[in-house]
Order: sequence, then structure tokens, then C-alpha cells
Amino acid sequence: MTARRVADASGPWLSAYQKTRERTETLVKPLSEADQTAQSMPDASPVKWHLAHTSWFFETFVLKPNLPGYSAFDPAFEYLFNSYYNSIGEQFPRAQRGAITRPGAPEVLAYRHHVDKHMTQLLSQSSPELLNRLDSLLPLGLAHEEQHQELLITDLQHLFSINPLYPAVTVPVQAFAPVVALGWWHHPGGLVEIGAPAPGDASDVQVDDSPSFRFDDLPSFRFDDLPSFRFDDLPSFRFDNELPRHQVRLYPFALADRLVTNGEYAAFIDAGGYNDPLHWLSEGWAWRCREQISQPLYWLRRAEQWWQYSLAGLHALDPHAPVRHISLFEAMAYAQWCGCRLATEFEWEHAAARVEPSDSVYDPTILAPQSQSQSADQLYNCLWQWTQSQYQPYPGYRPEAGAVGEYNGKFMSNQFVLRGGSCITPPNHIRASYRNFFPAATRWQFSGIRMAKDD
Repeated sequence: MTARRVADASGPWLSAYQKTRERTETLVKPLSEADQTAQSMPDASPVKWHLAHTSWFFETFVLKPNLPGYSAFDPAFEYLFNSYYNSIGEQFPRAQRGAITRPGAPEVLAYRHHVDKHMTQLLSQSSPELLNRLDSLLPLGLAHEEQHQELLITDLQHLFSINPLYPAVTVPVQAFAPVVALGWWHHPGGLVEIGAPAPGDASDVQVDDSPSFRFDDLPSFRFDDLPSFRFDDLPSFRFDNELPRHQVRLYPFALADRLVTNGEYAAFIDAGGYNDPLHWLSEGWAWRCREQISQPLYWLRRAEQWWQYSLAGLHALDPHAPVRHISLFEAMAYAQWCGCRLATEFEWEHAAARVEPSDSVYDPTILAPQSQSQSADQLYNCLWQWTQSQYQPYPGYRPEAGAVGEYNGKFMSNQFVLRGGSCITPPNHIRASYRNFFPAATRWQFSGIRMAKDD
């Protein structure tokens, strides 16, 4: 973004900021204070913590250094809602976030509104010079908030899954049509370009002229009446881990033309796939035995039938829907059983870059893959797809200077890359170069399986 364009961007940045923050609060409006406080496992966080931490990000990195006279809402929040920024200071233990009953949800919302008030002041009165300095920080803050919108949903689903009442807070999805036999896209390999375009190639800032979202009264514990979200008001942005664009040599390979289904994965279970160590990585087999894993997360066996929990409640398993909430260990074991493998992240990106993501509207009333809203190949907007690639820096990668440099780079160890985005990923994050990453045992994200093989 050029200096001139940034100088003219105060209005668009303010609009983008306000709409992003409103979307987060819209997602949590149907939830009780108890829903927002509980924590189901150390890897998840309470809804209330997500609301506070995203505010902490703007307060810490934007307001304190750039708004003269800014006064923190509560100085203790710097410790309480810091996630992992060691250069900022110590953090409250992640596994104990659910024990924090105070501040309550109303006070956390007051904190958000305090930050919003001062961010509005900053963005309304900023000089061109200040906006230029915030050129990379503002879009990072917005993208960070959107990532937490997705994490908020996955954490909430894991929390509700523990409840034997299996709460339903969204509407069920339509059943998927029967799938055809798995097909393959064949690629000759060669020297290919990988990674996002340089920041100077970003498109102009654009703002959606649609009216602001309403906060009408909603029934308790239901998302049914929430408005759909459009994300085309946000400026173009790429995370630093998508850069720099570089060349990679690929060998001939084939990529499956759709995701693995529940029915196909159930055949792996029926064939004893979870009991045969020959299919599993050593660490994966140890994990499976230690955790006594015998089916995907949220699957239940009742009366000789598979059931699945989602935010729409407990329903009979749809055999034609893509299997989800799968770890890398399970994905690799299934692929081994089939005589295939997972794609590398570079194979996936090269294949996906030829397909334009469809224009998508985020619908919070249906937080699950939908057969009618996704293309047949299910490359984007359906499930995150595990790759066999470890999360590592690209050649020439440099993290951002200062504390925000801790955002991505320091996690490039013991993580694997997922591609494609999911049905709950904000649509403006859906692109071929986007790199998500999680440890191999992670299952509570919306992750699935796309197979690959050598050609």
C-alpha cells in the first residue's frame, strides 16, 4: 500500500475495524455468561478470554504506543490476557484460563468498548504519518481478531461436546449427496512459484457499503437469527509466514479431487485401522494407545450406528459428508491404509492456486460443511486439509520487528501445515497461500483429509 493510499485510508480502516469487532460480539451474543467462562481443555480458551485478548492486542500494540494520554482500562489485564508475547511480559497459565471467573463477561465487554472508543478516536484523528506507521499493524490486528472468531467457535464446540445433553445452537445442514469414486488431478511437477505476492502487489482498500449489523434480541443458546457476514470490506492482507514468494521444485504427483468421506473413513475403522500399528507413525501409534483413540473426535457409537456431535446437536453420521476433526496422525494412517499419502503444502498450493475461491458469505447459523455451498472439489471453505509438511520458514523469511514478531515465527517447531480454510474460516482468509499450523495430535479444529500420491 502506497503512502498516498494509506493517507486516504482513515475512513476505510475505521469501518473495517468496527465491522470486525461487531462480528465477534454478534457471535457471542446468544451465549450465557457460564458459556463464556468455561474451559474444556488446556488447548482451548473460554469465549470471554477471546473477547478480552483480541482487545488486549489493539490496546497493547496500537493504542499504548500511538494514542497520547491513553489510559489502560485495567493495568492487570496486561498480564491476564497476554497470550504468548514474552517480550511484553509474563502470562497467566493457559490451562487455567477457565478458572478466571472475574472479570465477568459484562466487565470484559466494557473493556472491549473502552478499547473500541479509543481506537475510533485514534483512527478518526490520525495523521497520514501515523497511518503509514500502522500500515502493517492494523491489518494484522484485524486478521488476528478474525482468527479468534474461528477459534472461539471450535473451542465452544469442544466445550458443548462434553455436555451429555449435546446442546444444539445452530441449524442442521442438509445431507450430502452420494459421492462418486475418488478421482485424481495429475500434475507434471517442475519449478513452481510458492507463497503470497509481495505486499506492494496488494489490491486497493475497499469497503462494503452494506448497513451495519443489528444486535436484535436473540433466543438464549441459539445462533439461528444471526445475520450472515460479508468480509469484502477488509483491506488485502498476507501473514508474514506466507512470504516471501519463492521457487520450489515439485516431482510429478496426483491430488485427490475431493475430500475423504465419513463412510470411507468408517471402512478404515471397520478394517481395524486403529488397531494396526503398521499404518501409523511411531509417535502417532503411541498417542493413539496413550489416549485410547478409536474414532474421530465427536463420533459416538450407539446401537451399532455411528453418530456425530456438532453445534447442531447429536445426529446420525452422514456417510457422504467429509470426515472432520481428524488429527495428522489419523490422516496419515488412513492414507497409508489406502496406499496413498498426504500432499506436501507446496503440492497443495500449486494445485489450488489454479482454482479461484468462490465468493463466500459467512453464515453463523450453519457452522459445519455444507454440500450446497461448496464446489465439488472442496478445496476451499470446507475443511482445513492436513499436509505432510512441517511448519517451517520460507527462504528469506523475516519476522516483523518487535513484539509482534512473535506472532508466527516462533511457532515454527513441531507443527504441521494445513491448507484450504474451513467452513468457519472468515472468507477473506481463504486463499491458496494461507498457512495454518497445529501440532500433529490436534483434532478439535475443522480438519479433514485430502489424499495424494506419486505419479
